[in-house]
Amino acid sequence: MSAADPELMQRARQGLYWRLMSALFEQGDAAPNLESLARELANTTDLPVELLDPKVTVDVLVHRFPRLKPEFSRPLPGFEPPTPDGEAPQPTESPTDLKSTVQRALVVSKLLLNAFGPNTQGSVTAQQYGAWARDVEWLEGALGLPPGSLRQSGSAQNSGAPSGGGGEATRPPIGDEELKAGLAVLEADMIHRMDLREVLKDPVLSERLTPSMALLEQILWDKGNLSGPALQNAKRLIARYVDELSKVLKLQMRQVTSRVHDHRVPPRRIFRNLDMKRTVWKNLTNWDPNERRLYVDRLFYRRTGKKSLPSKLIIIVDQSGSMTSAMVQTTILASIFASLPKVIVHLFAFDTRVIDLTPYVHDPVETLLRTKLGGGNDMRLALDLAAPCIDSPQNTAVVVISDFYDWSDFFSVLRQWKESGCHLIPVGSLHTTGYFAVNPEYAAKFKEIGAPILSGSPKKLIEQIKKVM
Repeated sequence: MSAADPELMQRARQGLYWRLMSALFEQGDAAPNLESLARELANTTDLPVELLDPKVTVDVLVHRFPRLKPEFSRPLPGFEPPTPDGEAPQPTESPTDLKSTVQRALVVSKLLLNAFGPNTQGSVTAQQYGAWARDVEWLEGALGLPPGSLRQSGSAQNSGAPSGGGGEATRPPIGDEELKAGLAVLEADMIHRMDLREVLKDPVLSERLTPSMALLEQILWDKGNLSGPALQNAKRLIARYVDELSKVLKLQMRQVTSRVHDHRVPPRRIFRNLDMKRTVWKNLTNWDPNERRLYVDRLFYRRTGKKSLPSKLIIIVDQSGSMTSAMVQTTILASIFASLPKVIVHLFAFDTRVIDLTPYVHDPVETLLRTKLGGGNDMRLALDLAAPCIDSPQNTAVVVISDFYDWSDFFSVLRQWKESGCHLIPVGSLHTTGYFAVNPEYAAKFKEIGAPILSGSPKKLIEQIKKVM
């Protein structure tokens, strides 16, 4: 398993590339024996098995495992960009051990499989198309090309696209026209199958659509391309879904808050608050069997004083692609809380930028249309923007919703807020989908400071806020 074992390295490389060919030509299903070999090699060399799954995008992979980013950013052998002084590029060094060999082969396989594999088949949503385009940009970077060079449009459509090893390459575009033609055919076919925009333009057809989380997600991903009647029909669909979900969440809110009494407030001693059953039960020892009378020497009253929410609720939510459903439900929850008396709600959405959605928190539809799903994570920016809103920590609840795969210095700020008296409620998910998972490192850290991460339904979040009421 070292540099002295080139035969083993060669067999591992060949097996992984045979798996790639099998997956590409067998419509995404590699031969079982090759799939087992690849998984065994990944485990043996301590590499994440997500490298093998074409459904996991490169963006998600490098976000989850930052140590892999240099490998995806490094140009493939033979595609190194020229040096600034015009000298010939330095060739990439060949792997010298089994782990490096397997990692390099898996990186190449991942780039090609995500661009040409099963992600391009079947029904296509706007989110899937956007994810595929980003994966193609990673492939372009590995080939030393600017984003968009291999696609039919010929131009980058995402200013935040990864440039990989190519950056602003000065070398001529790759000469293999078959590669560009193949991608062009795939892209045209995907756009043809992604016909939601045309459906939304027709009010009759759009009225037949059934609002769902999947449909809402697709609209949010593609909202930048909607205008006129299509945008108006999209808003109506979003409003229908929001109204349906709001009814459920409002019911949960009433069920939770209606039975929350403040035991610090003594009950009012009036007849309508008299707890007859408890009074009888507590005075049964005073029953006189001869006179068949119950003598009551103590009355019990029901507590009717309700606890109140903290005067300020700050919600900070991750708006990356894996958090779409959480973003939808959080937005609706924020609007419900904002409608409660004496509660001030602030809503911030973040990826590598921050959007202050507080002015629109009373309108979930407008709030959702102002989000920009996707991108990386930098929660510290959102915390810095939210910090001035905390003027009375004891009367402030801070809800942070994220997968916490974030490498900014955010935890120290949240711990400081917790120690100052804020009610800190970290939430891992409101609805778990896809490969979304909570970072176990931060799950342990939040538990240590007495604020364990919630994970599950919106009702859990409502109940947790109830506890700090």
